[in-house]
Amino acid sequence: MDRHTLQERLCHYRSRYPEEGAYARRGCLLLRSGADCFRRDTPGLHITGSTWVINPGRSAVLLMLHRKLGQWFQPGGHADGDEDILRVALKECSEETALAPERIHLLLADVFDIDIHRIPANRREAEHQHLDIRFLVEIDDAIPIPGNDESHELRWVPLTQVPAYNRERSIHRLLAKSREWILREGRVQAQP
Repeated sequence: MDRHTLQERLCHYRSRYPEEGAYARRGCLLLRSGADCFRRDTPGLHITGSTWVINPGRSAVLLMLHRKLGQWFQPGGHADGDEDILRVALKECSEETALAPERIHLLLADVFDIDIHRIPANRREAEHQHLDIRFLVEIDDAIPIPGNDESHELRWVPLTQVPAYNRERSIHRLLAKSREWILREGRVQAQP
Protein backbone atom coordinates (compact mmCIF):
# COMPACT_ATOMS: atom_id res chain seq x y z
CA MET A 1 0.00 0.00 0.00
CA ASP A 2 1.97 2.99 -1.28
CA ARG A 3 1.65 6.58 -0.08
CA HIS A 4 -0.93 7.55 -2.71
CA THR A 5 -3.14 4.51 -1.98
CA LEU A 6 -2.91 5.15 1.76
CA GLN A 7 -3.83 8.80 1.23
CA GLU A 8 -6.87 7.83 -0.84
CA ARG A 9 -7.99 5.29 1.74
CA LEU A 10 -7.60 7.73 4.62
CA CYS A 11 -9.39 10.50 2.73
CA HIS A 12 -12.36 8.18 2.06
CA TYR A 13 -12.25 6.23 5.32
CA ARG A 14 -15.55 5.89 7.17
CA SER A 15 -15.87 4.80 10.77
CA ARG A 16 -18.69 4.59 13.25
CA TYR A 17 -16.14 5.75 15.85
CA PRO A 18 -15.92 9.57 15.70
CA GLU A 19 -12.35 9.73 17.03
CA GLU A 20 -11.16 7.26 14.40
CA GLY A 21 -12.84 9.28 11.65
CA ALA A 22 -10.98 12.35 12.92
CA TYR A 23 -7.69 10.42 12.88
CA ALA A 24 -8.31 9.41 9.25
CA ARG A 25 -9.01 13.01 8.25
CA ARG A 26 -5.86 14.19 10.01
CA GLY A 27 -3.86 11.48 8.21
CA CYS A 28 -5.40 12.46 4.88
CA LEU A 29 -4.32 16.07 5.40
CA LEU A 30 -0.84 15.02 6.54
CA LEU A 31 -0.30 12.92 3.41
CA ARG A 32 -1.76 15.61 1.13
CA SER A 33 0.66 18.17 2.55
CA GLY A 34 3.59 16.20 1.14
CA ALA A 35 5.19 16.00 4.57
CA ASP A 36 8.00 13.53 5.16
CA CYS A 37 5.79 11.67 7.62
CA PHE A 38 7.20 8.15 7.24
CA ARG A 39 10.37 8.91 9.18
CA ARG A 40 10.64 8.71 12.95
CA ASP A 41 12.80 11.85 13.09
CA THR A 42 9.92 13.90 11.70
CA PRO A 43 8.84 16.18 14.55
CA GLY A 44 5.26 15.98 15.75
CA LEU A 45 3.16 13.37 13.95
CA HIS A 46 4.55 10.51 11.89
CA ILE A 47 3.09 7.31 10.45
CA THR A 48 3.59 3.86 11.97
CA GLY A 49 2.17 0.47 11.04
CA SER A 50 0.90 -2.32 13.25
CA THR A 51 -0.99 -5.61 13.16
CA TRP A 52 -3.90 -6.82 15.24
CA VAL A 53 -3.05 -10.51 15.43
CA ILE A 54 -5.84 -13.02 15.91
CA ASN A 55 -5.58 -16.80 16.23
CA PRO A 56 -7.25 -19.26 13.81
CA GLY A 57 -9.91 -20.12 16.42
CA ARG A 58 -10.80 -16.41 16.65
CA SER A 59 -10.69 -16.64 20.43
CA ALA A 60 -7.48 -14.75 21.27
CA VAL A 61 -5.17 -11.96 20.14
CA LEU A 62 -1.41 -11.68 20.44
CA LEU A 63 -0.19 -8.87 22.67
CA MET A 64 3.35 -7.87 23.52
CA LEU A 65 4.59 -6.25 26.71
CA HIS A 66 6.49 -3.34 25.18
CA ARG A 67 9.95 -2.97 26.68
CA LYS A 68 10.21 0.86 26.42
CA LEU A 69 6.63 1.74 27.34
CA GLY A 70 5.89 -1.06 29.81
CA GLN A 71 2.40 -1.66 28.39
CA TRP A 72 0.67 -4.40 26.41
CA PHE A 73 0.18 -3.55 22.72
CA GLN A 74 -0.18 -5.17 19.33
CA PRO A 75 3.02 -5.67 17.27
CA GLY A 76 4.03 -2.67 15.18
CA GLY A 77 6.53 0.06 14.67
CA HIS A 78 8.13 2.85 12.67
CA ALA A 79 8.16 3.03 8.89
CA ASP A 80 11.76 4.34 8.82
CA GLY A 81 11.14 6.00 5.46
CA ASP A 82 9.24 3.09 3.85
CA GLU A 83 6.02 4.50 2.37
CA ASP A 84 4.40 1.05 1.93
CA ILE A 85 2.68 0.95 5.32
CA LEU A 86 1.24 -2.56 4.85
CA ARG A 87 4.76 -3.88 4.21
CA VAL A 88 5.94 -1.98 7.30
CA ALA A 89 3.22 -3.48 9.50
CA LEU A 90 3.92 -7.03 8.30
CA LYS A 91 7.68 -6.58 8.65
CA GLU A 92 7.29 -5.25 12.20
CA CYS A 93 5.05 -8.18 13.09
CA SER A 94 7.62 -10.62 11.73
CA GLU A 95 10.47 -8.90 13.58
CA GLU A 96 8.65 -8.57 16.90
CA THR A 97 7.36 -12.14 16.91
CA ALA A 98 10.57 -13.54 15.33
CA LEU A 99 8.36 -15.53 12.95
CA ALA A 100 9.01 -15.99 9.25
CA PRO A 101 6.75 -13.76 7.10
CA GLU A 102 4.96 -16.79 5.66
CA ARG A 103 3.63 -17.57 9.16
CA ILE A 104 1.73 -14.25 9.19
CA HIS A 105 -1.48 -14.26 7.14
CA LEU A 106 -3.16 -11.03 6.11
CA LEU A 107 -6.92 -11.36 6.68
CA LEU A 108 -8.01 -8.02 5.22
CA ALA A 109 -6.12 -6.12 2.53
CA ASP A 110 -7.65 -2.84 3.67
CA VAL A 111 -6.93 -0.75 6.76
CA PHE A 112 -8.53 -2.34 9.83
CA ASP A 113 -8.11 0.57 12.25
CA ILE A 114 -6.50 3.99 12.59
CA ASP A 115 -5.24 5.60 15.76
CA ILE A 116 -3.25 8.61 16.87
CA HIS A 117 -1.49 8.31 20.19
CA ARG A 118 1.13 10.25 22.12
CA ILE A 119 4.56 8.82 22.78
CA PRO A 120 6.27 10.37 25.81
CA ALA A 121 9.75 11.83 25.55
CA ASN A 122 12.67 9.57 26.36
CA ARG A 123 16.42 10.04 26.34
CA ARG A 124 16.58 9.53 22.54
CA GLU A 125 13.37 11.17 21.31
CA ALA A 126 11.24 14.19 22.07
CA GLU A 127 7.54 13.67 22.77
CA HIS A 128 5.73 12.97 19.51
CA GLN A 129 2.62 11.33 18.07
CA HIS A 130 2.08 8.21 15.99
CA LEU A 131 -0.55 7.97 13.31
CA ASP A 132 -0.84 4.18 13.52
CA ILE A 133 -2.29 2.32 10.52
CA ARG A 134 -3.46 -1.12 11.66
CA PHE A 135 -4.06 -4.33 9.70
CA LEU A 136 -5.81 -7.56 10.68
CA VAL A 137 -3.64 -10.69 10.48
CA GLU A 138 -3.70 -14.28 11.66
CA ILE A 139 -0.95 -16.32 13.30
CA ASP A 140 -1.35 -19.91 14.41
CA ASP A 141 -1.35 -19.91 18.21
CA ALA A 142 -0.11 -23.52 18.22
CA ILE A 143 3.38 -22.51 17.04
CA PRO A 144 6.01 -21.11 19.43
CA ILE A 145 6.51 -17.35 19.21
CA PRO A 146 10.03 -16.50 20.35
CA GLY A 147 9.76 -12.70 20.16
CA ASN A 148 12.67 -10.28 20.14
CA ASP A 149 14.31 -7.74 22.44
CA GLU A 150 11.62 -5.07 21.88
CA SER A 151 9.28 -6.76 24.32
CA HIS A 152 9.45 -8.42 27.70
CA GLU A 153 6.87 -10.99 26.68
CA LEU A 154 4.43 -12.02 23.95
CA ARG A 155 1.17 -13.61 25.06
CA TRP A 156 -2.03 -14.94 23.51
CA VAL A 157 -4.80 -13.17 25.37
CA PRO A 158 -8.40 -14.43 25.20
CA LEU A 159 -10.68 -11.77 23.71
CA THR A 160 -12.65 -11.60 26.97
CA GLN A 161 -9.46 -10.76 28.91
CA VAL A 162 -7.96 -8.07 26.66
CA PRO A 163 -9.31 -5.18 28.80
CA ALA A 164 -7.33 -6.52 31.77
CA TYR A 165 -4.13 -6.02 29.74
CA ASN A 166 -4.83 -2.66 28.16
CA ARG A 167 -7.76 -0.33 28.80
CA GLU A 168 -6.91 2.26 26.16
CA ARG A 169 -9.78 3.37 23.96
CA SER A 170 -8.02 2.25 20.79
CA ILE A 171 -7.55 -1.30 22.11
CA HIS A 172 -11.25 -1.39 23.06
CA ARG A 173 -12.07 -0.29 19.50
CA LEU A 174 -9.77 -2.98 18.01
CA LEU A 175 -11.42 -5.57 20.22
CA ALA A 176 -14.94 -4.46 19.21
CA LYS A 177 -13.99 -4.43 15.53
CA SER A 178 -12.45 -7.89 15.72
CA ARG A 179 -15.60 -9.28 17.35
CA GLU A 180 -17.73 -7.68 14.62
CA TRP A 181 -15.44 -9.14 11.96
CA ILE A 182 -15.62 -12.60 13.57
CA LEU A 183 -19.42 -12.47 13.55
CA ARG A 184 -19.47 -11.41 9.88
CA GLU A 185 -17.12 -14.26 9.05
CA GLY A 186 -19.42 -16.66 10.92
CA ARG A 187 -16.48 -18.49 12.46
CA VAL A 188 -17.57 -18.56 16.10
CA GLN A 189 -20.48 -17.65 18.33
CA ALA A 190 -20.80 -14.13 19.68
CA GLN A 191 -18.75 -13.49 22.81
CA PRO A 192 -19.83 -11.33 25.73
